[in-house]
Amino acid sequence: MASNEIKLRPTKGKITFKDNIIYSVINLATKEIAGVSSIDTRYGCALKRWFSKNFAEGVRISYLNNSMTVDVYINVYYGYNVSEIAYRVQENIKNSIASMIDINIDKINVHVIGVDFSKSDDAEV
Repeated sequence: MASNEIKLRPTKGKITFKDNIIYSVINLATKEIAGVSSIDTRYGCALKRWFSKNFAEGVRISYLNNSMTVDVYINVYYGYNVSEIAYRVQENIKNSIASMIDINIDKINVHVIGVDFSKSDDAEV
């Protein structure tokens, strides 16, 4: 994975971080939301899945001029409001990343790939 450099203050220097940290934060922030069954790992580059350490499965990040775009592919439990889950996932990812690094988040796209019909203990039916 490539390292990214973000300059927080011109006089204080640079902070360098690896993408694995961001992928881990996004995975945890997504799984914290009630109603999210799983992060869907079927989508994304197959070569990246084979040769990476599985940090990026179900998450795609792109950078442009100190700004980040995040795509997350999830499955939700049956009985939950999909738009509310997507909004909560967006907010949780935004707050989690903003508390760690100073970067502008351009977009957080939540793609609901499927519905999990297995028994959920706290379904809002």
